[in-house]
Amino acid sequence: MHLNNNLNTMAIQDVIAAHPAIGEILERFDIGCVTCKVGICLLKDVVSIHGLSKEDETLIETEINDYLAHRAA
Repeated sequence: MHLNNNLNTMAIQDVIAAHPAIGEILERFDIGCVTCKVGICLLKDVVSIHGLSKEDETLIETEINDYLAHRAA
């Protein structure tokens, strides 16, 4: 998974704090990072450990990168 701004190497709690919309994207795929009390997983690991299909992983990657591109514009 390749995410813009090197977000894939950040802890999920930091990603969601900076970009709450990413938490919403993950929730749509039943990834409950927003309510997780630990939050130290890297974003790239969060997606891979939930056993999503390659298609869903690609959708998440696309949605996050689209969000980041629109935010930067």
